[in-house]
Amino acid sequence: MRWHIISHIVGVLVVCIGLSMLAALGVSFFYHDAGQIPLLISIGITVLSGGLLSVTGKRPSAKAPLTHREGITVTTLCWTAAAVFGGLPFYFADILPNSADFIFEAISGFTTTGASVIQDVEIVPKGILFWRSLTHWLGGMGIIVLGLAILPFLGVGGMQLYKAEVPGPVPDKLKPRLKDTAMILWKVYVLFSIIQTILLMFGGMDLFDSLCHTFGTMATGGFSTKNASIGHYNSVYIDTVTTIFMLIGGMNFSLHFQLFQGNPKAMWNDGEWRFFMLTFLIFTVLIVINLLGTHTESLGLACRHAAFAVASIMTTTGYATADFELWPPMAQCILLVCMIIGGSVGSTGGGVKCMRIMALLKQSYCELLRLIHPRAVIQVKIGRQVVPPEVMSGVLGFMTLYLLLLILSVIVVAGTGADLTTSITSVIACIGNVGPGLGAVGPMDNYFGMPTFAKWILSVDMLMGRLEIYTVLVLLVPRFYRK
Repeated sequence: MRWHIISHIVGVLVVCIGLSMLAALGVSFFYHDAGQIPLLISIGITVLSGGLLSVTGKRPSAKAPLTHREGITVTTLCWTAAAVFGGLPFYFADILPNSADFIFEAISGFTTTGASVIQDVEIVPKGILFWRSLTHWLGGMGIIVLGLAILPFLGVGGMQLYKAEVPGPVPDKLKPRLKDTAMILWKVYVLFSIIQTILLMFGGMDLFDSLCHTFGTMATGGFSTKNASIGHYNSVYIDTVTTIFMLIGGMNFSLHFQLFQGNPKAMWNDGEWRFFMLTFLIFTVLIVINLLGTHTESLGLACRHAAFAVASIMTTTGYATADFELWPPMAQCILLVCMIIGGSVGSTGGGVKCMRIMALLKQSYCELLRLIHPRAVIQVKIGRQVVPPEVMSGVLGFMTLYLLLLILSVIVVAGTGADLTTSITSVIACIGNVGPGLGAVGPMDNYFGMPTFAKWILSVDMLMGRLEIYTVLVLLVPRFYRK
């Protein structure tokens, strides 16, 4: 482990986080709010700390690029540093003076979880609120991917960082040069963000709210500037626009790029996209039927709320227009399944990912066929491609670790005094980077009332969920540090 190189890269990215706070500072000055001094102090501490880390370290070279182990370490440390320094504005503004709270809020932002401990967001200074939403947008496409796009020297051994951070069994490279791939992903991301901001403004939102909700939508994060989330606006137009862009954020961004390249068939030819959309439609229809059978809502209102809720939870965005805790148990169970499935590989969404669910279902079907035809050579295929054994092994390993992390976290959170429903759904929501759960952490509640130790556990769960568990867990293996 060449800690001097790791220190340098982490330091540079910490400086970038500090500089990105300047946008929030500009908003704070524009509105003349109380966030100016806290943001100035936070920028100073973050840039100074990152600068010291970078100058005491050493840049990687072409002759000695980052190793796989160093890439994993850099990725985990960068996200951890982002949580600490990104939470400083909440601390210095005296919004969240407790370390467990401001780190929870920041890590929830950067991991695009959207679980909040702020009781009344509408009294928070706009500059701080803008920073809170901006953490979503930066974390959505990924801090490391952003670094690869704007810091060319990180391209040396950059694939190790890319593999460690980009969600999914196999990361997509759209171009031979990794820097070009990162730039393409960010251009698509920015373009969709601009389009959604304009559309929301047409719906009656001002520029500030449009930007903040766009950051939360495209990053599938869920932080809102309103206590009632998107439901505050009670607008069919805003619900529809947000639903569409949540689904866009939950799709593989390489498909969006191919669409812009003039290949509209790329989406339909992609098996994971078909699975994602079919699951969304089936779950929406089931919830609509369930609501109509037990509630007095009209068909139009049931469709509107069901489609929004399924899109929000399945893409792990976490916005809300209705309190689904009041819905029938069947609808709540479907949403719980949505939390686990999550978005597509290569999207900003969390969860297990549709690709893994598909692979597991196909593997189970192949095992059934082997019972019928013991001598047959049966391969797992997704689309026209055979899933390599090492990828299938990785999927099975991931699911094992996911279940172990889920079980252990639920036991610990329940041990802090939380009820069973809250313990189970809060852990699933945090590992899947969803945000709202059921019980005390429902869509109209937040995580403020959770015990302090539970917040620390859930913070770790959010980080492990965003980095696909392996990236964080491998740092605990002693052999990882041996030559």
